[in-house]
Amino acid sequence: MLFLLLMFANVAFFAWWRYGPPADAADPAPLGRQIEPEKLKVLRPHELPPPAAAMREKPAALPVGAACIEWGSFTLADTARAELALEPLALGARLTQRRIQEVAAWWVLIPSQGSRQAAFKRVAELKDLGVEDYFIVQEEGEHRWAVSLGVFRGEQAAQARLAKLRGQGVRGAQVIARETVVPRVWLQVKNVDAPLQARLKEIARQLEGSELRECSR
Repeated sequence: MLFLLLMFANVAFFAWWRYGPPADAADPAPLGRQIEPEKLKVLRPHELPPPAAAMREKPAALPVGAACIEWGSFTLADTARAELALEPLALGARLTQRRIQEVAAWWVLIPSQGSRQAAFKRVAELKDLGVEDYFIVQEEGEHRWAVSLGVFRGEQAAQARLAKLRGQGVRGAQVIARETVVPRVWLQVKNVDAPLQARLKEIARQLEGSELRECSR
């Protein structure tokens, strides 16, 4: 009897080894054949982490000096002055420009002087007062022969500019609301460490109305 049982068991094992279980047979205990199954945890679909988080073991630390700071925004005319202020830092290839189109809603100006000659006369007065940022509007329209003294995104910055001009002795300037698109430049400085950031803050204070911030992407 024992011999027959052993023979039957061998035949059954051979049949299972030769042909295997059906392809669609369910696995009754999938965790039982895993290495250290007690350390496995079956997650429901909503418990699965996002793919990126699952692949990343820990956040990569930013290298020292990887910060990017931009300074602006400047008109095309003011950009040269700003770059000149940065020259002592010898930034080389670390200094780049980012050009954009901005909507300026506030305009500081001396209203139309009526003629080209009168406008140039007013500009000569501005030079005598030490005002360097201006241009004469020559396009057709109600503001032709006005003297522009700056365009700004916010009214506060425009009023600060007007107050400074009045402090220099400029008379007749005013702030008006006028939405217009103007080209602007942000100066970007890469690989900024703490000492360089401190120097940039000092320089930025020299140009009223300018802003120092992290680079936009």
